[in-house]
Amino acid sequence: MDLFKGATVGGILTLVVCAIFGSARSKGGYLYITHETIQGVGFYWSWTMFIAATVLSTALIAMTPK
Repeated sequence: MDLFKGATVGGILTLVVCAIFGSARSKGGYLYITHETIQGVGFYWSWTMFIAATVLSTALIAMTPK
């Protein structure tokens, strides 16, 4: 369950950060931010950032007391 929560937070974080960097026409270095289009809706995305953000947020959610 923590992984699903972490993936949600990681996806939102990735969309926000990539939107900021992508709108400035930056590739983000190692992040390699690309412009993706799904059914006519365009957005900026980075799989590297998504994986890193998901791992970090999953670890933080798993460490919090429940």
